[in-house]
Amino acid sequence: MIPRANLHNPLSGSYELATGATISGPADLVDAVRLALPFLDLRPGDTGAIELRLDPALGPEGYRLVTGSRGVEIAAGGRAGAFYAGQTLHQSLPDASYRFTTREEWIVPGARIEDSPRFSWRGLHLDVARHFFPKREILRLLDLMAVHKLNRLHLHLADDQGWRVESRAYPLLHEVSSHRPRTASNYHREPETYDDLPHGGYYTLDDLAEIGAYARARAVTVVPEIDVPGHASAILAAYPSLGATRERHDVLHRWGISSAILSPTPATVEFLTAIFDELIGALGETPYVHIGGDEVVLDHWSASPEITAYGESLGLDSAVDLQAWFLRRLADALAERGSRAVVWDEAFVSGRLRQDTVVMPWRGMGVGRRAAAAGHDVVATPVFPLYFDYAESASPDEPMAIGDTITVADVAAFDPAPSGWTAEERSHVLGAQGQLWTERIPDARTLDYRLWPRACALAEVAWSGGSGDDFDERLRAHLGLLDALGVEYRPLEGPRPWQRRRPHRPGRVNVADVMSRLDAMTFDAESTRPSM
Repeated sequence: MIPRANLHNPLSGSYELATGATISGPADLVDAVRLALPFLDLRPGDTGAIELRLDPALGPEGYRLVTGSRGVEIAAGGRAGAFYAGQTLHQSLPDASYRFTTREEWIVPGARIEDSPRFSWRGLHLDVARHFFPKREILRLLDLMAVHKLNRLHLHLADDQGWRVESRAYPLLHEVSSHRPRTASNYHREPETYDDLPHGGYYTLDDLAEIGAYARARAVTVVPEIDVPGHASAILAAYPSLGATRERHDVLHRWGISSAILSPTPATVEFLTAIFDELIGALGETPYVHIGGDEVVLDHWSASPEITAYGESLGLDSAVDLQAWFLRRLADALAERGSRAVVWDEAFVSGRLRQDTVVMPWRGMGVGRRAAAAGHDVVATPVFPLYFDYAESASPDEPMAIGDTITVADVAAFDPAPSGWTAEERSHVLGAQGQLWTERIPDARTLDYRLWPRACALAEVAWSGGSGDDFDERLRAHLGLLDALGVEYRPLEGPRPWQRRRPHRPGRVNVADVMSRLDAMTFDAESTRPSM
């Protein structure tokens, strides 16, 4: 079972659970369990083969599951806990239960399971700006996250290479900025080459509403990201007047960092708050909105008399201070709408963030510890070992990746709240999140390959607090479940012949080199992620 439960005691006896069996209990809990076990076609009734009750003392995501000859009993702290109890019950059945089947009866082994997560944030990040993934792939990913009790989907909706959501207030964003004429195909640090194939796509607001509802039903919170003030080429292809230079940019077709930057003036704040209103209005309840703040090249701000004068009118001494003010203003606007701002770690070093802003330290847990010590909640997102766009082996047998090497074992050994931190610092760690930047992830098959089974290890760490001694054995058994779900994961022994595709070139970028470069960085607002 992945992730492993806090307590799992086998019991003698078993229960024959039949398709169409009855389930009883509070309606919202019943609906959650039925959703987790759709193949059983459970029928609500006054009594049932599965009996549910609410026990708030277990916590909103906690549950107790007892199975035996008398049936199935579930106590859940809330709807999410009932849903996770259903997922655990499902994993106790044969892998065939994840396939479409006409089988009428399933044997549930006897067990007593008590379970709740160590961390509240168990996330995956998907960059849909570099390569777009249509709605059907997002819904499928949400289903796979639910199986593994992952509960945050961070969608990177805007970057230099594309804008991925409809805007009725600013329609040129999806009409102009959602596509590019070609895409870079060269290896890192080699001459630029292009595929000369148009690429694009965007989610309508109706799509977002569906994604939000689909996620909530599966106990997942969608975290939309509009990365500002840098990474703005796509925005400025549609609305150049929002830029620091007011020049029109093209949607970027290469990788790396652009100097395109939004102006920090009131017109830009008005633009972004209108976008936030559209996102929140479509998604529904949106407790978190990510506003980026990373890899910002401030040269155009410093060179602009208008922007310099604007900063001085606010009593700010530098472009760095102005960036901090700008992000704080956006966070305030989000707070007025009931959402907390989330930022990458460069935004933290200014010291001007709202205290309730969540920090994602991609450059390493050192800066994450500093953010936690300053009282900010932190979601662990370090390059090593949580950048799943890196190859799992420094071998040309791997398909082309940004760099190497991050293995399943590396992920399984990660501790989001290290024991060397103080208790107060650890209390600010919300959890962990795996990142999928998609420069080298062009399609759903490659996405599966990069994500699984490393995401299984992430689920174990984020739910259970670490991988158990038997993780390797459980993971091998779990691959049969992934097979039944049709997941094209990377086998533990290496890629299948058809998964190799364009070969990886080992050593172009490796984690040790990147981490040494990150360690050497000064943590200021102009530090940048190594260009890939």
